[in-house]
Amino acid sequence: MEHLKKVDPEIAELIHLEEGRQRDKIRLIPSENYASAAVLEASGSVLTNKYSEGYAGKRYYEGQQFVDQIEEIAIKRAMELFGAEAANVQPYSGSPANLAVYFAFVRPGEPIMGLALDHGGHLTHGWGVSITGDFFTPIRYQLHPETHLIDYDMVRDLARKHRPKVIMAGATAYPRIIDFAAFAEVAKEVEAVFCVDMAHIAGLVAGGAHPSPVPHADVVTTTTHKSLRGPRGGMILMKKARRKAINKAVFPGLQGGPHNHTTAGIAVALKEANTPEFKAYAHKIVENAKHLAECLKANGFKLVSGGTDNHLILIDATTRGTTGKPFAKALDRAGIECNYNTVPFDPRPPMDPSGIRIGTPSITTRGMGKPEMERLAKWMGRVAENLENEAELDKICAEVRELCRSFPAPGITC
Repeated sequence: MEHLKKVDPEIAELIHLEEGRQRDKIRLIPSENYASAAVLEASGSVLTNKYSEGYAGKRYYEGQQFVDQIEEIAIKRAMELFGAEAANVQPYSGSPANLAVYFAFVRPGEPIMGLALDHGGHLTHGWGVSITGDFFTPIRYQLHPETHLIDYDMVRDLARKHRPKVIMAGATAYPRIIDFAAFAEVAKEVEAVFCVDMAHIAGLVAGGAHPSPVPHADVVTTTTHKSLRGPRGGMILMKKARRKAINKAVFPGLQGGPHNHTTAGIAVALKEANTPEFKAYAHKIVENAKHLAECLKANGFKLVSGGTDNHLILIDATTRGTTGKPFAKALDRAGIECNYNTVPFDPRPPMDPSGIRIGTPSITTRGMGKPEMERLAKWMGRVAENLENEAELDKICAEVRELCRSFPAPGITC
C-alpha cells in the first residue's frame, strides 16, 4: 500500500491494523470469510473507474468492450456452477437483491411471507424495521417451540390464509437444512413466487455440501461473500420466465451502474468455487461445524435445535450463567470473534439477547480441522467461566494467536 501510505497514512495504518486483527483472531461470525488474493486484486482494480449502466450489449455509456465480457463471464459461471437458467450479477449486496425480488413481483401493501427475524430470518424477509416490513404486509412464520425447526404446518396455514405474493425461504441464524421442496409445494398451491435467500449457504450449495434450492425456486438470491468467499456483492439466480422482471427491477428499478470491480471479483470467486478444492472446503465447513457442535455440548453449552446441519451454530449462553452480549464481548477480548444473537422464543431484547451465533467458514478457509474445533470449544468454555478475569482472557488470547500463526489467512501478507 505504498501509495496509500503516502496519501493517507492514517487510513493505511487502520487497514494494516485490521489485517493484523483478521490474521490473529479466530473469526467465527458465520457471514464472514477470507477472500483470496486473486479476488482482492480483481476487486481493487481499475474497473472501479468505469460506469456501465444497463446490461451487456445494451449500455447507456460507451467504452464497454471489456466490462461487457467480464459481466457475461460472471453470468455464465454463475449459471454453470449452480445449474441456473439465468443470472443477474449486478445487485450491490444481498439486501438489494431481495428488494429487487419484491419490486418485481409485489406492489406496496401486498403480503409477503418470510421467517421471523427473532426465529432466524433476515431483516429483508419482512421485518418491521426494514423497508420490506413497512412497504409490504409481512406474514411471518416461526419455528416449532419444541424442536426449534421450521414449522411447515404453520407455513402452509399462513400461506393459505394470506396468499402472499412472494414466499421467502432462507435464514441468517438457522442451523438446519431447509426443505425447499416443501416450500415450493406451498408456493405453487397459493400461486406465490417462491424465492430462496441462500446468502449464508451459497458456498455449501456450490460445493455440494448442502441441498440446492435452484431446482425448486422461481428465484434465488445470495450474497457473494460469506461461504462463497467472493467480494461483498450480490447475485440473483432465476428461471428464464422470471429474468425480464428481475433484470428490470435491478436496473433501472433500484440501481444505477453496477460495481464493475465487484463483478470481476465475483467472476473470479465463481471460477474458484468450480474446483475440487472448493468442494472439499465446502464439505469441511459442515464437518467442522458438526464436530464443533458436539465439542461445545461436551463443554456444557446448549445449542438451538441440538446441533447443526450446515455452517452455523446458535448457542444459548444462559445455560453457562451468562447472556449473549457479555459472552460475545469476553470472547472478543480472548481473540475469538462472534456476534450476540437472539434464540427462538428469546425472552431477552435483541440488543441484549440470550445467545451467540458462530460459524466455521473462515476457520475452515484457514485450514483448521477437528483438533482445532476441540481446542476452540474448550477455550469458549474457559471464557464463559472467566468473563471478567482479564488475566485469563489475555492468556487465552495469546494461545489463540499462537494457533492462528500455524494457519495463514489467505489474502493477508502482513
